[in-house]
Amino acid sequence: MLSAESSSHQVRRFVAMHRRRRFLKTVLGFLSGAFFFQDPILRGLAATAGKTLLPKGTDRKALLDKNPATLDTTNLEVTPLEEFGTMGLSDHRTDLKTWRLGVAGAVKKPLNLSFEELVSISPLERDVLLICPGFFANHGSWKGVSIDRLLLMAEAEKGISHVTIKGPQGTYQMTKRFPLDDVVSQRVFLAYEVNGRRLPGKHGFPLRTVAEGYYGYDWVKYVYRIEAEIIKE
Repeated sequence: MLSAESSSHQVRRFVAMHRRRRFLKTVLGFLSGAFFFQDPILRGLAATAGKTLLPKGTDRKALLDKNPATLDTTNLEVTPLEEFGTMGLSDHRTDLKTWRLGVAGAVKKPLNLSFEELVSISPLERDVLLICPGFFANHGSWKGVSIDRLLLMAEAEKGISHVTIKGPQGTYQMTKRFPLDDVVSQRVFLAYEVNGRRLPGKHGFPLRTVAEGYYGYDWVKYVYRIEAEIIKE
């Protein structure tokens, strides 16, 4: 039989071991959450989970009545820019000498970035499908900037829940609010190039929203302002 002292020692060892394991699980859980969206492989697996994989050679016309949020476009060919469809405002003109992207709302250091400053930020590139229901489907190779990075530069306040994107400035302004999760996962970002070329005017130059899983009417064009928001539901 074990002595009382030996038994007590084993209990203390067991408790200490249990605490260490619980601590490690907590730390690993935090780290996996913190770095999940920084890992392209994990991000890709999450993005395609439960979606319908489109085979190579899929006719884009067959996608006009589909929900982009349900499609895995890994095998889908990039649409030539000349074949891109467009809807809504397409003739807005922007003077880059005066244009600025404002980053405001729940941030400590609001930003007003020129186009040159914007493109100097480490870029984000992704192939994302845009579907305008009943009209066209464009699968583009988009290049731009992560909204998450902009929020970091602006020192966004704790508790941010949504980001609102606005454009263009003036009579025809559109506004779309996205959950922060879509921004952090880089499903939603801002593009200034498509298919290796500067974004054409009719497609929203100098900056447009790319929103994976959203219909085309949510892809705000001619973006000039984003706002960080804290919305308590």
